[in-house]
Amino acid sequence: MNSSLNASRRLWELGEARAEVVDVLVVGLGATGAGAALDAASRGLSVAAVDAHDLAFGSSRWSSKLIHGGLRYLASGQVGVAWESAVERDALLRFTAPHLVSAHPYLLPLTPAVSRAGAATLMTGYRLGDALRAAAGTPRRLLPGPSRLGAERARTLAPALREDGLRGALLSWDGRVVDDARLVVALARTAAAHGARILTRCRVLTLTGDGARVRDGLTGEEFDIRARAVINATGVWAGELTSSVALRPSRGTHLVLRPGALGALRAGLHVPIPGERARFALVLPQADGRVYAGLTDEPLDGPVPDVPEAPESDIAFLLDVLGTALDRPLSRADVAGAFAGLRPLVETADTTGAAGAKATTADLSRRHAVLRARDGVVTVVGGKLTTYRRMAEDAVDAACPQARASRTARLPLVGAGPVRPGTPGRLARRYGSEAWALRDLMRRDPALAEPVALGITRAELVWAVRHEGALDAADLLDRRTRIGLVAEDRAAALPAAEAALTYS
Repeated sequence: MNSSLNASRRLWELGEARAEVVDVLVVGLGATGAGAALDAASRGLSVAAVDAHDLAFGSSRWSSKLIHGGLRYLASGQVGVAWESAVERDALLRFTAPHLVSAHPYLLPLTPAVSRAGAATLMTGYRLGDALRAAAGTPRRLLPGPSRLGAERARTLAPALREDGLRGALLSWDGRVVDDARLVVALARTAAAHGARILTRCRVLTLTGDGARVRDGLTGEEFDIRARAVINATGVWAGELTSSVALRPSRGTHLVLRPGALGALRAGLHVPIPGERARFALVLPQADGRVYAGLTDEPLDGPVPDVPEAPESDIAFLLDVLGTALDRPLSRADVAGAFAGLRPLVETADTTGAAGAKATTADLSRRHAVLRARDGVVTVVGGKLTTYRRMAEDAVDAACPQARASRTARLPLVGAGPVRPGTPGRLARRYGSEAWALRDLMRRDPALAEPVALGITRAELVWAVRHEGALDAADLLDRRTRIGLVAEDRAAALPAAEAALTYS
């Protein structure tokens, strides 16, 4: 079946979903929900998957873009979570999304704040992580091992590091995704290619074990979708649909630094957070010249917003942490934008201390949970982007115990095929084997080759409307691309996004 998502297909499949009883209804189209739709559809089950907004509207687009092997979880004794992370990283690197996920180097600068004993302990941890890499079957050619660099070499890779007192750096490698929202789009399109009905702008009003009452966000019409099994994959909003689910959300803020703010940065950075054990700020250079830096881990109190805001206190904290390792401390003017994501951490009996005080959200386990409500709704929560596939598999196993075994561990996503020689590197990293179709689109209509922002062309916006389910300008600027992370870039690109919508 065709993998293209667009307004016409949505309208047609909305009618089909209303008229049938599907095997599985999935609510939420972040990474886990789109993964569950793919998992179920690839097992031969009929699937309707809905979201109140858009693909990757929630936490999945606000991640650190890491596809990591769980080194931090080893440090806290969560060996099972670390192993699961290493296995899922391997699947993404080798089989399911090699066009979107690749290895990236990271430096941990050995400043005076990092003792020699501490550096030795950290290197031991990196070597344990490399052993997990080997056990998971990931070849070293895809993910090199750790090493120690001298100060001169470290500053070659990261010229912004403070020279005074720098003893060198620990070099490690881990996975990264070129764009977390694009990973979700690839999942949803692959699910559609296997017959899943992917229905955005469909808000669930009430949810039970045999279906949902839904409102079409485009028309306001309400209707029922009937299902033999229901999976709640709405992440941090899961408790709003299934009241028995108890979550303890936390906020993770990232900065978007202006191009050049850290010089010619050729590697990511792990900067130790003062006063914290085994916690680091992450600095990750982007292909478009921007640099992401994060992240905080603060409990969220009160109602869960659709789009969380990054408070100035988080921004100041991250700037202070980065300043401990940099030759020139960053100022607020170096910050072009900021974003915050919410983690759906599971509230459990062991999240309180002996005196009744709750543990910090940074201490809570990142292990996911699959919970069944009395009415039969299966909710999947917790976890992280790296393990979305395993979370989806476990959810479908729980919702449909009689179904055939999952096959997604080796199932390539849309774009994972061979890339034609001569394909521009930037397009190949974002579209994989489909990049050539983008080239053809630009050749047929040279006006579409015109850059909009950050090297992104008008053709990519048109492609998103025709094939990636984008329904409005926000879909184009905030999720199919990340132009919208910086307000001035978003404003400049808005006319092009609105024009692309006419190509549907």
